[in-house]
Amino acid sequence: MTPDPSPTIRGLDLRRVASLARPELRRLVLGTIALSISAGMTLSYPWFVERIVDGVLAGQGRDALDGVILVLLGLFLVGSVMGALRAWWFTVAGERIVTDLRRRLYAAIMAQEIAFFDERRTGELTNRLASDATVLQNTVTVNVSMALRYAVMCVGAVVILVATSWQLTLVMLAVVPVVVIAATIYGRLLRRISRRFQDALAAATTVAEETISGIRTVRSFAREQAEVARYGAAVERAYELARQRARVAAIFRGTAGFFSYAAIAAVLWTGGLMLSEGRMTMGELTSFLLYTLTVAVSLGALSSLWEDFAKAIGASQRVFELLDRTPRIRSGTRRLDHPRGEIELQDVHFAYPSRPGHPVLDGISMHLRPGTVTALVGPSGAGKSTVAALLSRFYDPQQGRILFDGVDLRELDLDALRRQVGVVRQEPVLFALSIRDNIRYGRPDATDAEVEAAARAANAHDFIMQFPEGYDTLVGERGVRLSGGQKQRVAIARALLQDPRVLVLDEATSALDAESEHLVQEALERLMEGRTTVVIAHRLSTVKAADRILVFDGGRICEAGTHQELLARGGLYRQLVERQFAA
Repeated sequence: MTPDPSPTIRGLDLRRVASLARPELRRLVLGTIALSISAGMTLSYPWFVERIVDGVLAGQGRDALDGVILVLLGLFLVGSVMGALRAWWFTVAGERIVTDLRRRLYAAIMAQEIAFFDERRTGELTNRLASDATVLQNTVTVNVSMALRYAVMCVGAVVILVATSWQLTLVMLAVVPVVVIAATIYGRLLRRISRRFQDALAAATTVAEETISGIRTVRSFAREQAEVARYGAAVERAYELARQRARVAAIFRGTAGFFSYAAIAAVLWTGGLMLSEGRMTMGELTSFLLYTLTVAVSLGALSSLWEDFAKAIGASQRVFELLDRTPRIRSGTRRLDHPRGEIELQDVHFAYPSRPGHPVLDGISMHLRPGTVTALVGPSGAGKSTVAALLSRFYDPQQGRILFDGVDLRELDLDALRRQVGVVRQEPVLFALSIRDNIRYGRPDATDAEVEAAARAANAHDFIMQFPEGYDTLVGERGVRLSGGQKQRVAIARALLQDPRVLVLDEATSALDAESEHLVQEALERLMEGRTTVVIAHRLSTVKAADRILVFDGGRICEAGTHQELLARGGLYRQLVERQFAA
């Protein structure tokens, strides 16, 4: 999926990732102090080794040796305590940072318009929440702490090396430009590969989610092995990118390792000459070698951490694309004090953003008076359900206006508008919560008595009480523990409790058996009382009683009238009725 172009993405680097740490500055400062003390303790060890070696060679007594060892043990203790505190403060700060990041990221996803979800796969979005956030978590917790530690160690060791012998230090530092150039090239390659790897991982996640959520369809067509193969192909693409990343990492680490060891060999050769000439003691050479090893180990660790930071930059680009994205559907500010439910569409033209070249509505105009029932009928793809989506302002028309009580939908507060538009669909969505919580999903503050009253009105109370847990029964993922008719009645109870002025019934009874349809239809009639209702139906027997029927064809309204009037005209509506009842 091509991301939304944004100038803020260009040149994105670790500074943007580091900006996430500002709220945890106190812990990070404490961690940095502990890190500095711990690093200082570690840097002092080679100096004590120098004192011990030169002291032994000079014939100093045991008392002097014992004193040095005791001081060294004290430093070990202080360094260990500071190391533990450093790990604690950095890890806790990192966990807090990533928790807040996940919350912000999820809020950003929830704020996007419906077209955003039309254009993206579910796996892509969940992968950003899970995998990308985890990559950043590792970066801002362990990796930042370790990178600071090794950077302090490296710089401190170089300063001590210069003070000990600037000639040997120049020999050791000769390899640094080579390593820096290699790291720069490596970082660019790795960032590009890591982003492609995360995208491939998201594609594999999408395949798995689609298959698992549609497992009944998979089983019905005996496609288990085919889906396993499809998922295998997706993860194989991710594996190939992981191999590319490993190859680049291996080449870089091998190059950096060779030059680091070459520097140590050069120091040994030059230091040996200086020792033989009396310009350096054995203790000083030993200490110098230990500090050189400290620099080499620190550079090696930093090069390894650079790989993780490059991965984090790739992941952060995907995360910040979402955080920076401005929803295309902006909320207005007006609220209606006493909504009546009058709806008017004025010359509405619309095409879905994902298919801009295929218009769905072509100049639709209609007026729905408060409290009336209007049925929308017509062939599949004629634009009926699109009208329902526009009424909830899931999309904005490219041309024309939609008015609610005379006010353009774009001027109304989105939350207030959607609370006044209730929708009952053919396949209602229930969440893996209790029946009670599903009914009051749109009104979390509703009392138990209000929930029960809504359930009774929806013909749902009796079947709910047949469960041992009653209203506290968990419905399972997507309501799998309930039948189609039961789910529909819970959805109706939810809409009743929401108490909207406008009601949209989108094929609400088309998938039910006769007994369930009777119970649901009875509940719907109670729900429709006093509300402006839009009924979208293929089964024309359900729209006979509508105050007005609008016949859609090719994105236009080709006929309008009552059931009897439209039959008498002998147009498309009559053809649809005859075709359906003949079948």
